[in-house]
Amino acid sequence: MKSLTNPIPENVSPGTEVGIINVQDRDSETNRQVRCSIQQNVPFKLVPSIKNYYSVVSTGQLDRELVSDYNITITATDEGSPPLSSSKTVQLSVADINDNPPVFEEQSYSAYVSENNKPGSTLCSVSARDPDWRQNGTVVYSLLSGEVNGAPVSSYVSVNGDTGVIHAVRSFDYEQFRSFKVHVMARDNGSPPLSSNVTVSVFISDGNSFMTELVPKAAHGGSLVSKVIAVDADSGQNAWLSYHIVKSTDPGLFTIGVHSGEIRTQRDISESDSMKQNLIVSVKDNGQPSLSATCSMYLLISDNLAEVPELKDISYDEKNSKLTSYLIIALVCVSTFFDLHHHHHGCEVLSQEKAQTVV
Repeated sequence: MKSLTNPIPENVSPGTEVGIINVQDRDSETNRQVRCSIQQNVPFKLVPSIKNYYSVVSTGQLDRELVSDYNITITATDEGSPPLSSSKTVQLSVADINDNPPVFEEQSYSAYVSENNKPGSTLCSVSARDPDWRQNGTVVYSLLSGEVNGAPVSSYVSVNGDTGVIHAVRSFDYEQFRSFKVHVMARDNGSPPLSSNVTVSVFISDGNSFMTELVPKAAHGGSLVSKVIAVDADSGQNAWLSYHIVKSTDPGLFTIGVHSGEIRTQRDISESDSMKQNLIVSVKDNGQPSLSATCSMYLLISDNLAEVPELKDISYDEKNSKLTSYLIIALVCVSTFFDLHHHHHGCEVLSQEKAQTVV
């Protein structure tokens, strides 16, 4: 090797000379005539230069995120009989260029929060990936400036620049507004930096209007606890509804039928389960774009009505109750969110119907 550009920037154009080699054979006449070749499966070739010299030239676009290092074997063979040869392996590294913006893992994010939340509470988290190297691939999150109800969006939510966790800055009031959108930017630390944006929709549910429901002690896995009913004024596929639990105190305890809206226990209730169980159920239609509504449900596991705290004090309290028998009380708050730019009717949660349970 007489010279070698190492590492090579990944954005070099095809045809760039990355190295020069010189080959010597101390025999005479045809025994010293040398042919050089390079292995086939690399994006480089040998171009004969002046006598005994060859240029190593790139033949295609390089991409460090696909291949970051090449071991290139060059073989020199003389014209003698029998021919003699030798090989040399050259390692070439590809240097990173900031050619990838951060990409969010989801196309959009939704956060569900009950009103009168505590300032500082976590709403959701966003995450973006950037395959570039070191600072070119280091992602920093920030809120794009905007307004919610005439106030800066930063007075409602904040985002952790390192983790992408979004926090509530203040307590939300369902009577003031039911939903709002924020835009989060993910930017890398390259020079110049690259970035991309994502929309986060925050849905606030009503904390005041509860319907009370008692379900007898039927705490085995598979027990029917309750049923959510929603209607949609549209027809056809715009009115095909699906139900999902989007947030819950214990994600393993309750499940909802995607099309039936039936809420069941997934397993037997145990003494270690929290007494207060909060579910937020979303119902979506099948339109384009899909519209949705949510309702918040509180299920209280208790063997004694006197143990049930006052309704206004229900929160994400994780204190456990050592119980020998159980009641489930479902307290349901019903709310509806309409997309401001909707092309068809939203779906509306009508009621949370009492389930018949066999004791």
